[in-house]
Amino acid sequence: MKQVVPFARARETALFGSKAVGLGEAARHGLAVPPGVALSGDLVEAVAAGDDKAIDKLAAAIAELQPPFAVRSSAVDEDGTAASFAGQHLTVLNVHAAADVPNAVREVWWSANSDSAITYRQKVGLFTRPSVGVVVQTLLNPTVAGVMFTEHPVTGADERLIEASWGLGEAVVAGLVVPDHFRLDRSGRVLERKPGRKRIAVRSLPNGGTFEEPVAPAQVSQLCLDETQLAALAALALQCEQAYGPRRDIEWAIQDGRLYLLQCRAVTTGQSRPDTPPPGPPSRDAVGALQRVRFFADLDRRQTEQIARLLKQRRFAQGETVIREGSGAAAFYIIDSGEAAVSQHGQPLNTLGPGDHFGEIALIDGGPRSATVVATTDLVCYGLTFWEFRPLVERNGAIAWKLLQALAKRLRVAEQGQH
Repeated sequence: MKQVVPFARARETALFGSKAVGLGEAARHGLAVPPGVALSGDLVEAVAAGDDKAIDKLAAAIAELQPPFAVRSSAVDEDGTAASFAGQHLTVLNVHAAADVPNAVREVWWSANSDSAITYRQKVGLFTRPSVGVVVQTLLNPTVAGVMFTEHPVTGADERLIEASWGLGEAVVAGLVVPDHFRLDRSGRVLERKPGRKRIAVRSLPNGGTFEEPVAPAQVSQLCLDETQLAALAALALQCEQAYGPRRDIEWAIQDGRLYLLQCRAVTTGQSRPDTPPPGPPSRDAVGALQRVRFFADLDRRQTEQIARLLKQRRFAQGETVIREGSGAAAFYIIDSGEAAVSQHGQPLNTLGPGDHFGEIALIDGGPRSATVVATTDLVCYGLTFWEFRPLVERNGAIAWKLLQALAKRLRVAEQGQH
């Protein structure tokens, strides 16, 4: 059921993910939440695949929102008490125009299917196909932002722990600064104030994306929260506990003197959230790309088209690691444009270019990567995940048989090379 709804109507975690449902609960309790919408996992996947109807539905839903936008993951199994996926799923900040939101949604979908996210899933016993909901919100331009725990996350003490810095809260959650540190008791009384070293503030760029702005020397060690703001945060902690229960991890921001709730989730460890600028518009020649891959070369046109419909475009910046040796894997890639370098045990092996491919064994066994691939230029790939490929093969014996023959040929060649 492909849905996109205002936060107040986001009630089903299985559809929209815990982050979206949490924002929905906040909106229904009258808490100040930046306006936005929640996208169900199946709608996100359709947008990532370039489905025009899904993209049109998204465009209609965000038409009344004021840009710029923040596009954040809300996967069904993230932000729980057992597994947070902190640092695994993407946040795309300062998407400057509504037309760029579908590309940002695609990047969020891919982040849940990246090698690092797959490795984490294997580690916590959640090696299942991710359902990736997404929230799209108007992005604030705060004077100060940060995180707050309603119970000390390390000692378990019954107190509020607040970390704050100038500008967008990503400076805190991504560890870019040493934030100001505050401790409050449950009544709001300040137990500790400790200034940090806030040398940069994350700010929005006029045309999209963010940048790190140097902070004026006088503000580097100046406390960024006053008594009134701390009292407002203490009140927010109580409201969140009343709405959600104890042990909450809250992201917040203050803009024009007003405190906003950005996120409220169960307390977990690890807070980093990478962000990335939205990519450009995609190109599509997935069938042609597949036909150039030896693994799929014996398939007929109809069979190739069946697989090509599952491909989704993914972009990597120059210098970015595409896959890392030893990490978990669930995706296969075909290079559409650009170049990448392959290495194993730190030794260079070869260079890949348009039409080359890598990672197909991951489609079968989900095992660890055998090599590292790094983009040496800006790189555009078509990607196919284990979660989409396996059901297709299980349903289609003809495709399975031809792929088995292709693997047998490769095995025979490899054995002959050893003699």
